[in-house]
Amino acid sequence: MKNQISVLCLTLWIPIIGWADAPAKIVFDTDIAGDVDDALALAMLHTLADRAECTIEAVTVSKTHPQNGPMVDAINTFYGRPDVPIGVTKGDYPRDSKYVGLADKRDNGAFRYSHDLLKSSDAPDAVKLLRQVLAGADSNSISIVSVGLAVNIADLLESPADEISPLPGDDLVRQKVKLLSIMAGAFNPVNENAHYLEANVRNHVGSMQRFVQQWPNEIPVVWSDFNIGIRAAYPRKSIARDFGYTKHHVIRESYLLYCGPEHDRPTWDLTSVLYAVRPNDGYFGLSPAGSVSVADDGFTEFTESESGRHRYLKMNNIQTVRVVEVQRTLVSQPPSTE
Repeated sequence: MKNQISVLCLTLWIPIIGWADAPAKIVFDTDIAGDVDDALALAMLHTLADRAECTIEAVTVSKTHPQNGPMVDAINTFYGRPDVPIGVTKGDYPRDSKYVGLADKRDNGAFRYSHDLLKSSDAPDAVKLLRQVLAGADSNSISIVSVGLAVNIADLLESPADEISPLPGDDLVRQKVKLLSIMAGAFNPVNENAHYLEANVRNHVGSMQRFVQQWPNEIPVVWSDFNIGIRAAYPRKSIARDFGYTKHHVIRESYLLYCGPEHDRPTWDLTSVLYAVRPNDGYFGLSPAGSVSVADDGFTEFTESESGRHRYLKMNNIQTVRVVEVQRTLVSQPPSTE
């Protein structure tokens, strides 16, 4: 009987293995330096990697600040992945920051948060790195999470063939990208304002227009708009309670520097990560298929179309509770020690 039970258990287990999703291969394109949700989103991505739900193929940065590249490296190192490739835009898109200076923070002469990328200008060009990652990837295997300016994505699409790949950027995307999960836009009124201009679009309208106009129609794009992150704010009580397992925590310290202890910060960027890695877990609904246009003032408009490959996230009250809970869990989970 014991042997029969073992065989039965094995028989029941085999299909379960088959149901498991392969880890998502993620490129994280961030404008870290501005809002702190970029840092929280990167932390969440590392936790998902610790859980073998994704791999972090690269992090690219779309804003220019001397410490934004080092800050990404500090977070990656804190979470046990110091060798994740980092690329920074070579364009001129400056942004002040309340928290990326943590990369330079020292205690007794040593960096509080260890890293070896000392200034952003030492990082490779973001578009070159994107081309390298895509050129080396399997067909339609890469999910890009874009949570800032669209400059790196637009520049990638317009990049010519080179020593990295004989393909121009749009063909590389067409062949190697599986999904673009992007935080940008506003497709429904914000505080009764039906013409809300969301910051990731408004701050560099031209690049968002270039991306929308040139993105290959074969590759789906899912937008997390302004309203989603507002509804799923990160709870301040997590910052107070959940990070005490270490004396210095790069995410807790970043959060406090950015908005203090008495604020529930919207999780715009986190929702795009969550959808990219767990698209089938019911955290969000999706709009019908359609297309997105970007006006010269930065207003984004969604037009339903059966032939469109763009959708935007929707979230009901029950889903909102689930999203807040899971994001808190993933952001605050201690780094893996393995």
